[in-house]
Amino acid sequence: MKDKKTIYTIAKALELSPGTISKVLNQNGNVSEFTRERVLKYIKEVGYVPAKSARNLKSKRTFTIGVVFTEALNIGLEHAFFSSLLQHFKSYVERFGYELSFIVRRLGGNEMSYLEWCMNKRVDGVYIVTGNDQDQGLIELIDSHIPSVSNDLIFEGLHSVVSDNAQGVYLALDYIKNDLKKDRVAYISGPLKAKQFQERYQAYQSYIKKEGWHQEKSSVVFTESFGDTSGYRAVLEMMALIKERPDVIFVASDDIALGVLKGLRDLKINVPEDIQIIGFDDMPFAKHFTPTLTTIAQDRLNLGEMAAKILISKIEQPEIKLESLTRIPVKLIVRESTQQ
Repeated sequence: MKDKKTIYTIAKALELSPGTISKVLNQNGNVSEFTRERVLKYIKEVGYVPAKSARNLKSKRTFTIGVVFTEALNIGLEHAFFSSLLQHFKSYVERFGYELSFIVRRLGGNEMSYLEWCMNKRVDGVYIVTGNDQDQGLIELIDSHIPSVSNDLIFEGLHSVVSDNAQGVYLALDYIKNDLKKDRVAYISGPLKAKQFQERYQAYQSYIKKEGWHQEKSSVVFTESFGDTSGYRAVLEMMALIKERPDVIFVASDDIALGVLKGLRDLKINVPEDIQIIGFDDMPFAKHFTPTLTTIAQDRLNLGEMAAKILISKIEQPEIKLESLTRIPVKLIVRESTQQ
């Protein structure tokens, strides 16, 4: 008896995704003419005839996931952290036959909302890599019937998979208190319009208040953007205004910390001899800094894969109730920037 052919076995035989096979069978989506003819030729050769019920099921599923990536913080997809999340997410969903399609709101002279684009492409779900929580178009998409997940935003009705930012801040500050035996701490934050920086700053404030550590007003600086240039400016501003030099500067992002290290070097302040530095993220370049950077490591693999797993569950088993917020543990990585 011959094995029963399905879109999955056909996809495997042709080394294509089930989504591509579905698009050819249903005559929709972007598929090259070469691929379309190849699929049609193969299903004719093997005598594949889709059952009516299966055809109806396929007409409701495209095996396509829309990807939202807003650049409110001037972060490009080439950024190592976000590109890593996307790659881990992509690798996971591809195991289940899904393809990614980036949501482009402007095509030629026409502009569509996120929801209009997703409806037009008939995506099965949406992955929000980064987003602006004030974007009404994004809120409209989240409030729609389309399953969605994010590694950034936290909204009612949206499943979010994010790092435990508070845990990371407490790990860093406990290390400063218990291992470094310091209490003169300064803090440089990224822009508070980003949820992760909001959470990290709130946790920092809570810890400082609990410990009763004295804080000058100028010992906390907020940058306007995400990169090393903003960190460079922030530390120059801080050191010009602060009355008592801090023992440790805790920086809420490794990108910003790179600029802080450059600024201190130009000020002839040695790290870690004069001031110690702790970052957040454990970006790949953190271990190549001079000195190498003590930082809080986010689990990028787990973040991306857990987001993918939750979204597939929402698409394929919508009746199952899932927790709306998943926090992924972080860990402290100690390197040269805090080792005197």
